Amino acid sequence: MYGKGILKGLSVTWKRFWDTYTEDISWILRGRKRYNTDEGIRHRSSKDTKGIFTVQYPEEQLILPEEVRYIPFLVYNVDADGKREVLCTSCGICAKVCPPQCIWIVRSNDPVTGRPVPEPTEFYIDADICMNCGFCAEYCPFDAIKMDHDFDIASYGRNIYNMEKLLKPSSYYESIRPQNFKIEAEARKAKESAKAAKAEAAAA
Repeated sequence: MYGKGILKGLSVTWKRFWDTYTEDISWILRGRKRYNTDEGIRHRSSKDTKGIFTVQYPEEQLILPEEVRYIPFLVYNVDADGKREVLCTSCGICAKVCPPQCIWIVRSNDPVTGRPVPEPTEFYIDADICMNCGFCAEYCPFDAIKMDHDFDIASYGRNIYNMEKLLKPSSYYESIRPQNFKIEAEARKAKESAKAAKAEAAAA
């Protein structure tokens, strides 16, 4: 009433305006950088920030949580000889569970045996249709498909990813999801140990 609400709103804006300068000065006096550093971005993203907290995208980008999911990618391992081992067996489960049906897999057979080759000949994901639900990664029985953090994929054409763009090493997966990678590695190790113990018991 009588303009008190307007004055209260303006006081909040005014305080936020001056807090920006006082906070910037305090960071400078402490010899720390509030802008264009991970520390500064984390602080401006926290509840303890003061003043203007806008992240200047694309020069600055928010620190993404580990569980952020965007376009899927295919994982491969590199053995001791430097040979690439693609974990995908082209079973097609990911394509079946995909809600928008944006995954296409091309399979092939061994010309000698006639049996299916346990690796996709081609693998496509239409990133413009993908809804980033993560079902493909959730249902994959071989942990061959994971969700990426790369969201900056705007382009003037269609974003259809082929195997060349989708394949990434397991070291990349470890770098973006260290906790999940550790849990999965421990689970695989425990499974292999149980399998070895079972084999030893059967042999005894």
